Amino acid sequence: MSQLIKQNPGALSSLIIGPAMTIKGSIHSKTDVFLDGVVEGELNVEGSRLTIGPHGQVLANARAREMDIQGIITGNVETTGTTSIRESGKLVGDVKTGGILIELGAVVKGTIEIVCKSKSSSVEPGMEAVDGR
Repeated sequence: MSQLIKQNPGALSSLIIGPAMTIKGSIHSKTDVFLDGVVEGELNVEGSRLTIGPHGQVLANARAREMDIQGIITGNVETTGTTSIRESGKLVGDVKTGGILIELGAVVKGTIEIVCKSKSSSVEPGMEAVDGR
């Protein structure tokens, strides 16, 4: 085992794609991914967090439990948790998410669909009750 892994056993718990890396194809990961390079293809971060760093450029559809966008993504995004688009982030594509946070200065072009986790609700979509008190 390498000395670096012995000193930091948590290093195996996430994937880092640095700014000098370009990947063309599919990435499927069951651990957190920090992407600060270029990816063209498909991103599937099953049950984990995908962070697109400030230098990250993605031309792909992306799925993850949570997503934090600080760079640029062109493609559709799907998360079961929260999608965060930071001030430096740009997203061109449709979003289907459990929740969304868009910071002032972020760029979003596409549709956003918030998917409720609770299926036991008796209120139909678009018919939410409003209490004017």
